[in-house]
Amino acid sequence: MPIGRKNPYKVLERALGYRFRKRELLERALMHRSYRFENPEITNDNQRLEFLGDAVLGFVTAAYLFDQHEDRDEGFLTALRSQTTSGKALAEIAGRIAMGEYLKIGKGEHKSGGRQRASNLADALEAVLGAAYLDGGVKAIEKIFKRVFVPEIDNLSGNVWDGNPKGELQEYAQRRWKKSPQYRVARREGSAHNGTFVVEVHLPEKHRITGRGPNKQDAEANAAANALKRLKRNKSSSRRRSRRRRRTT
Repeated sequence: MPIGRKNPYKVLERALGYRFRKRELLERALMHRSYRFENPEITNDNQRLEFLGDAVLGFVTAAYLFDQHEDRDEGFLTALRSQTTSGKALAEIAGRIAMGEYLKIGKGEHKSGGRQRASNLADALEAVLGAAYLDGGVKAIEKIFKRVFVPEIDNLSGNVWDGNPKGELQEYAQRRWKKSPQYRVARREGSAHNGTFVVEVHLPEKHRITGRGPNKQDAEANAAANALKRLKRNKSSSRRRSRRRRRTT
């Protein structure tokens, strides 16, 4: 973390487009759980703020897209919101504003590249949004959203499913079976603060596909991506068999 300034977060706040009145909220938002594990006197990290930030980001994103795309249906808006708020998008935004430099992380996490880890960056940005909401309400979130998220929305590809396998699988399952995918954590491998989640996604017709990731969110996304690959492969194989049958009749 940069030092030597009265406000060590000044550059970060400028990048976010919002200045915190209660700096302790921002400090907590940047505290990774690995730092708390190595400092028993600390009782809070950024996980609760991350939960809050996820919710307020979803609301502000939905309101923005609703106003900007008056001619688009719910499916498009839902997909675009998911793409905007995906872990990938959050990590990229946090990386561009150098949020990793400000994270308080444990020694082990630091040695393993934790400051650049996508899941840590995404979680920290969500936590910062949660802290901003507590500090300044929805107006604070809107300021940050306008500064760092709107430019990303304007540059999104025409494919609303890009980087959003869960959204694509949700749409596919609803269209084909009128049911939603069900995700379940099968097991967790490794240590408590440096482990791997293994998640199963359950679909009708006895489809059950797994995915791995450093957190539940990434594992679910990978499971959805693997499911889409299998479904598309099965569809392609079915088409080839159908063409062969037509040629022999």
